[in-house]
Amino acid sequence: MSQTLYQLDPEHCGFPPADQALYSPPGLLAIGGDLHSQRLLEAYRHGIFPWYSEGEPIAWWSPDPRCLFDTQNLQIPRRLLRTFRNKAWTLSMDRAFAEVIEACAQPRQDANGTWITPAMRKAYLQLHRQGQARSFEVWEQGRLVAGLYGVAVGGLFSGESMFGRVRDGSKAALFYACAMLAQYGCPWLDAQVSNSHTLSLGAKEYPREHFLYELERLRDQAGLPGVGKLRTPWPNTQALSAWLSPPHKQGG
Repeated sequence: MSQTLYQLDPEHCGFPPADQALYSPPGLLAIGGDLHSQRLLEAYRHGIFPWYSEGEPIAWWSPDPRCLFDTQNLQIPRRLLRTFRNKAWTLSMDRAFAEVIEACAQPRQDANGTWITPAMRKAYLQLHRQGQARSFEVWEQGRLVAGLYGVAVGGLFSGESMFGRVRDGSKAALFYACAMLAQYGCPWLDAQVSNSHTLSLGAKEYPREHFLYELERLRDQAGLPGVGKLRTPWPNTQALSAWLSPPHKQGG
């Protein structure tokens, strides 16, 4: 593995190979460039994503291992299924992308500041207008209470961030996203970097080599339907819970 930190050419949207990322800090591949849609899509098509703080150069990452949810083999805790069954939450996709990313950008109690800068919000809103960035929403009595957004690259979805204003709301958004992806033949939700929370929800770490193989296999396949063309199979969390519960076979 190389220990060269690449400086991106501002005139071109290409990236060095993802497996050339640094050992330390782990996964850092390049700095510079911009957040133009063409560059962002080129990055995601090669397993690379931006992650930096306000006032810093744009940093591009490809971590090893990679944290993934297997959408077709979800293991949902029974307590969560009961919660979904008992809550009068409704579900939607791409109904409130701007509100979801705005909520995700709010500083968390356990963190200083946010990495979702105004420039990042603007860039992903543009991707959404182009049909590449998507959102999943959870509503309670007409109020947005949770959501998740990310970037669709063919048959693979890279989750960027999620939020919840009610207990278990963000988990509902996550499992809704996974169920929708499974329904449309998308086997992976990329959570990028693992933490105790994602691992507790069923994500697993895979070697970057495996992730890149899957990405190359899936990135030019059909995935989620276009923005505004979705017919939601699960209008609420009660229906989602029934779909997720045994003996249902995931991905069917």
